[in-house]
Amino acid sequence: MGSKDGMNYAPKGKINRVVEPGEFNVGVTALDHGHINGMTNGLIEAGATIKYVYDPDAEKVANYLESFPDVTVADSLEQILEDPEIHLVAAAAVPNLRSALGNRVMRAGKDYFTDKTGFTTTEQLEETKKVVAETGKKYWIYFSERLHVEGAVFAGQLIDEGKIGRVIQVTGFGPHRLDKEKRPDWFFKKEQYGGILADIGSHQIEQFLHYTGNLDAKVLHSKVGNYNNPDTPELEDYGDATLVGDNGATFIFKVDWFTPDGLGTWGDGRTFITGTEGTIEIRKYINVATEQTGDHLFLVTKDGEEHYSLTGEVGFPFFGEMILDCVNRTENAMTQEHIFKAQELCLKAQEQALNITANL
Repeated sequence: MGSKDGMNYAPKGKINRVVEPGEFNVGVTALDHGHINGMTNGLIEAGATIKYVYDPDAEKVANYLESFPDVTVADSLEQILEDPEIHLVAAAAVPNLRSALGNRVMRAGKDYFTDKTGFTTTEQLEETKKVVAETGKKYWIYFSERLHVEGAVFAGQLIDEGKIGRVIQVTGFGPHRLDKEKRPDWFFKKEQYGGILADIGSHQIEQFLHYTGNLDAKVLHSKVGNYNNPDTPELEDYGDATLVGDNGATFIFKVDWFTPDGLGTWGDGRTFITGTEGTIEIRKYINVATEQTGDHLFLVTKDGEEHYSLTGEVGFPFFGEMILDCVNRTENAMTQEHIFKAQELCLKAQEQALNITANL
């Protein structure tokens, strides 16, 4: 079962080292979101060496060291950026600061791995595109709802094998538990978190592009609202959008902060994929009222119905592929174009969103 607390959900997978100890060194900084722990787990399992951690908040560093006690505490971010042995900087800053930090990291000659969303404005995205072009460095984003979910990884493998034919439609549900009293102040300020479609919506759009093989798409409609949090009026607790890809595949997704307290994990994330020859449903984190485990995949084809329980069966190949891409300057984990397009579209969905004023 996943954590009850989505902020600190940090999956662990199979050890699958693609480099030797000390061969690929990482500095970790900006510990503003608990996703940094999942990012670190994935890197370590793929063989990366976490050389340093730095954050100006000593409490955040102490909490990080509880999970990763062998990491050296750096005196400053400059110590990490000036170390010629550091290949990659991983960070989970406040969302509207992620782009600027990444630009600084890449100009210092390192690749960058940030929590999603990587950007809160189109202006940030365009600036970072220029920095990537100037430096030749990589700007990676932790789209964990596909990359760190074995059911989602396996779905992609089935699609690549042609099991369901051509994908023509994807539907995504991304509910999250609010845990309002645990959230930092920035979580409730739209300038800082970017809006619900830019933030947790980024997972959804990245999955759509990947599963359908689209390089581009149009946002047809989107909307956001604050239905139940009048005391924090800048928090969007609901959002949805409809997209169509260049190849004609369509996408509908919904994200919200309404996971009930009685659910055994932080959100009943699901993805439904319709192909010309079959369908896939992924129940990512729980099988409600049936099994407390996640990573359930249901496949239906002309040959019948299959239920896969995938925890511990598939692993998380992205992290090793990312490391090798950094070492070899290849694009096998995912392309920079794909990353930037997923972010461009979630920002467009956010910018174009109709803001619903609830009067229920």
